This record gives sequence, C-alpha cells and structure tokens, in this order.
Amino acid sequence: MTGGTMRTVVHTRQGEPAQVLTLREETECPRPGPGQVLVRLLVRPVHPGDLAGVEGMPGFPDDQPEVRTPGVEGMGIVESVGPDVRTLRPGRRVAVFPAPGTWADYVVVAEHLAVPVPDGISDETAALMLVNPLTLRMLHRATDTALGGAEGAVLQTAAGSSVGRLISAAAIRHGLPLINLVRSAAGARRMRELHPTLPTIATCDDDWREQVRHHAGDQGVRVVLDCVGGAMTQDLAELLSDGGTLISYGQLGTGSTPLERLPLIGRALTVRGVSVLHWPSRTPEERAQDVAFALDLARNTPDLLEVAATYDLADFRAAVEHARRPAKTGTVLLTTSQAPRAGRGAA
Repeated sequence: MTGGTMRTVVHTRQGEPAQVLTLREETECPRPGPGQVLVRLLVRPVHPGDLAGVEGMPGFPDDQPEVRTPGVEGMGIVESVGPDVRTLRPGRRVAVFPAPGTWADYVVVAEHLAVPVPDGISDETAALMLVNPLTLRMLHRATDTALGGAEGAVLQTAAGSSVGRLISAAAIRHGLPLINLVRSAAGARRMRELHPTLPTIATCDDDWREQVRHHAGDQGVRVVLDCVGGAMTQDLAELLSDGGTLISYGQLGTGSTPLERLPLIGRALTVRGVSVLHWPSRTPEERAQDVAFALDLARNTPDLLEVAATYDLADFRAAVEHARRPAKTGTVLLTTSQAPRAGRGAA
C-alpha cells in the first residue's frame, strides 16, 4: 500500500457489538497470494449472522484468532491480483462471498469467490446479491427434500426480513402454499400489501396458532422455515404435522427450548439446520448455477434486495443499531468512499 490508511472494524472478544467492536486504522494492507485477489471494498451489508458472530452463537465456539473482523459479503473493486489469477484484473467490480472480514477497507479473497458484477447492477445491489439469494437457494432445496413430494403448507417466521421477502416472492412464483409469520400487526399489514395472496399472521395475536392451523387446512404444516428459534421453537414444532420438518437457519429470538421438550420421537419430527456458510461445499457446477440465479435476481428484480439505510464504515455503531430495529425493512449497508485509500497495481 502506497500511503493512506486501511480502516478495519475489529473485536477481540465476543459480546454486545456496541461494546466490543472498535475501529482500527493500519498502514499495512494485506497482499494477495497465488490464486487470490485484493479487493478494495465499497459496500458491505450488516447481516444478522454478522452480529451473531460478534455476540456468540451455540455451535460457534470462541476459538478464532484473537483479533476478528465481522462480515462475510461485500462489493468492491479489484485492487491487485496474485500469481495464477487468470480471469480478474485490477479495476474490475466484484461481489465477494464468503470473504471473512469484509467490515474493512480491503479484503483478500480467492479468485473463484469473487463474482464479476455486470454493468447495470448498482453497487448497493451487488453487495446484497450473494448471501441472501444463496440462502434462498439452500432453503429451497431443503424444503423440497423435506416435502418429498407430499402436500402441505410451509410456515416461515420473520417473513418481513430480507430473506423472508425472497421466500415469499419465490413461493408465489412456484405456487408453494406459504404461510407468513411476523411479530406485529403493522408488519402483517405491510406483508399483506406486498403479497396479498399469502396468508400473514402476527404472533402478537393471542390466537396466532389457531390462525396457522386454519390456513394450513387438513394437510397441516409440513415444513417450518425458522430464523427466530429460542422460546418460539416449541410452538413451531407443535404446529407441524406428524412427520414434518423444522428447518432452522437463524437465531433472532430470545430464550431457549430444550431438545427433549420437542415431540420428535412420538410424532416423527425432523429438525435440520441450514447455513449459507456451508454453501462453498457444494460442487462447482451447483455453485455456478446458484451464482447465475443470484445475478439474474440482481439484474431483473433488484427491488427484492432492498436497502434500509447506508452508513460510512466508521459509523458502524449507528449501523448496528439501525440493523436491530424491529420495524426496519431491507438491509443496512456500510460504505466506503469511491476515492481510493491506497495505490493500485498488480502484485
């Protein structure tokens, strides 16, 4: 790096993001190795999973390096390339995932995990076009497997979230009998305006469980797509029909539900976890298909990748606070000025 500083949001322990995250400025910039590219990041999202990684989640022990930087997704410009890089050159716009540590001005990522961004896709849309659409693809496959050709409703929690809205749009397109759950009556009204053909139920209603059973009909709920978890898990399991599947892909809720309290054995229920962080283990052909899907969505329906607000990287605390607001729609973004902070060149 030839002058300037590199800003990085870091934490050395897990805990409340506002308390454990700090902004660090460094004069050393990472260098790409063989098959890698250095990306000067311009936009990166604040995903719930990013905050969960700071706070700590069950199954994710605190055994990482001492200094950690949140973020796994972002969009930027290729700054330099390492040996053996064949397809990308400095100056190319790319979206990156998985790229641990994107809450920084620069990140090094393997060439095959940097997706060229076509003209016509905005920087903001490009920054959101991988994690949530790829999560949708993984949930779609998991739902197909769980249904196994059987009939029955699919129930999703946090339907007003960014992923939830993608699921609703996909359900309408594919004729999936989806029932949406949201927390508030205001949220339910918004969802009904967006998707009037899908039943939407507010869990603040005392009879929300009865409403779910009514909309599910005789076949009942075959699959639950849940990113809330916590104390709500038992209610969701009880709403499943015998042989149904609860697919967990997040933990936005509070409290907990012991596994032995779920009627798994007597009702032959299945609980399955899905994480987009396992997406790289798919075959190259499957990953190519998923990326093509994400690019098509970003190009043709960018409104599904809604932005809640943008904040400069240095204002990460305000961004985190906004990202946690219950009534927000869309995803909060952390941005960096287009003006480069370092010199360019091929490594």
